[in-house]
Amino acid sequence: MKTGLTRNEERVDHLFERISRLIEQARSFVVTSVNKAEVRTRFEVGRYIFEDEQQGERAEYGKRVLKKLSDKLTNRFGKDWTVDTLTRCRKFYMTYSTQRQILATTLPKSQNIENEDIEDFGNTGATIHGPRFILSWSHYLVLMRIDNPEARSFYEIECHQQQWSVRQLSRQVGSSLYERLALSRDKDAVMRLAREGQTVQKPADIIKNPVTLEFLGLKPDAEYTETKLENAIIGKMQSFLLEMGKGFLFEARQKRFTFEERNFYVDLVFYNRLLQCYVLIDLKTGDLSHQDLGQMQMYVNYYDRHVKQDFERPTIGILLCENKNDALVELTLPKDSNIYASQYQLYLPDKAMLQNKLRQWIDEFNNNEFNKQTSENYE
Repeated sequence: MKTGLTRNEERVDHLFERISRLIEQARSFVVTSVNKAEVRTRFEVGRYIFEDEQQGERAEYGKRVLKKLSDKLTNRFGKDWTVDTLTRCRKFYMTYSTQRQILATTLPKSQNIENEDIEDFGNTGATIHGPRFILSWSHYLVLMRIDNPEARSFYEIECHQQQWSVRQLSRQVGSSLYERLALSRDKDAVMRLAREGQTVQKPADIIKNPVTLEFLGLKPDAEYTETKLENAIIGKMQSFLLEMGKGFLFEARQKRFTFEERNFYVDLVFYNRLLQCYVLIDLKTGDLSHQDLGQMQMYVNYYDRHVKQDFERPTIGILLCENKNDALVELTLPKDSNIYASQYQLYLPDKAMLQNKLRQWIDEFNNNEFNKQTSENYE
């Protein structure tokens, strides 16, 4: 009897697990479908409003038509259809119908942003064609505040791939992630950011400058030690991994290794599963010196010779410093070095300054390309 009861319990447990997975998958599918239907509906509501608006006086439209429309929709469908909601729907349609047109002329076709949804809305007889939406309405409310269509496309793709919450998306937009990544790339790579999101194929792809650590809660004007900075990062490891980017896995802090009877300590050791290599991080609260760079070179050499396995790629070293001198870094390190220095900031960067810097960088690149082509034509 006891054995039979045990077998029955095992059967029930096995059946329970299978059915539980099925229900969880169904719930996930329902949530995704509801989100997709909500976003698509609001896009089409925006389209109807925009098309109707073209037939009348724009100045009076919001005051009269939208107010009456809101009252009628609220009476039938509930309080969600306010004038503000209808205005956002119109903006959503204007933003994303225009964005697809802009990106179609500047970027190669991509499944992420160019494919269209074709939906049949039940028994209404309405077949709807339009851009593919991959996030929730709450995410698109954040994205609509971004003026640059390339940046908006980047955040949309990254948010979908990395499964960012609305809060995480807002933080990445506020920290100017797109601009910080774009400024460390050439023009073709900047275009790929808008088309594909952040791709990690080589060590330089994981570098941001500056690295933004505002989530640590340390005051920029306060004095603090490297140990305090390290402790703050460990306490906010999830946020730090989000800032570092794709593929990072945390291994250890103050990782000790011994060489010729001397102990050395690496502040933070990570592994990047996309690059398949170790990433060593040292924290410097003052100015970066050539001794700091030499020390990191020694750490990287040790890992490459004594820790790295044959199938893994060379170790990357990153110095996060309060201040750095690019000329000193270039003079100290060999050209093929796998070591990078990035400044960190304890506050969100000035977005307008970064955007202006990026525009200047792209204009300078375009001018250089034009001068190069002109020179070649004369030759």
